[in-house]
Amino acid sequence: MPTKKRWMPVPPKPSRLKPPDNLKMEVQQKADQFAESYLKPTFILPPPEDAQWNYVVDIFTKWHQRYFYFCSKYCCPHPSCISEFFESRFARLEYVGGEKFNISYMRHTGQWLEVFQELSLEECLEEIRRQEFLHP
Repeated sequence: MPTKKRWMPVPPKPSRLKPPDNLKMEVQQKADQFAESYLKPTFILPPPEDAQWNYVVDIFTKWHQRYFYFCSKYCCPHPSCISEFFESRFARLEYVGGEKFNISYMRHTGQWLEVFQELSLEECLEEIRRQEFLHP
């Protein structure tokens, strides 16, 4: 016997918090400094002499709505590549209110997986330094 369909109340979606402009500027400045002092010297290496595989040529950061991304730019040296360069996001900070962020990383499936919640910016940068899955 088929079950009867019922209408159920759906709870409202949580409101999306927009980070204040002064916090966005502070995050951008500290993250760029972190990228210059740690990420770039650690992960950007000279191109191999007989390059056949993709390699990192730049690391940068950018805001998109309430998300702050750490991105890497790769060079594709293979002659049959579709494009000479491509970009990939490898870590994401999600603004959750106050001065707190959630950290996610990009899985091989193309989905973001949240791994840390409600951390300060300094704690986020330290986790990116320590955790290999948050590296490019």
